[in-house]
Amino acid sequence: MKISILAALLLAAAIPPASAQSGPTLQEQMACRSDASKFCAEHVGKPPEMNVCLRENKAKLSDSCRKVVESHGG
Repeated sequence: MKISILAALLLAAAIPPASAQSGPTLQEQMACRSDASKFCAEHVGKPPEMNVCLRENKAKLSDSCRKVVESHGG
């Protein structure tokens, strides 16, 4: 459970914002929480690596998380 919560919190920094003013919303973070902990747990605390991992696993992500990754350039 701690990894899932931590992954969700760190996801805000892991997905680069579409513009300088907008980062992922809490809803977007929650959409990827499960996928981040399932596919990229080793990258928790390393936002750039988490971002790369989510992009590399895009085909395996849930529909909602895939949409978030794609909306942020992935």
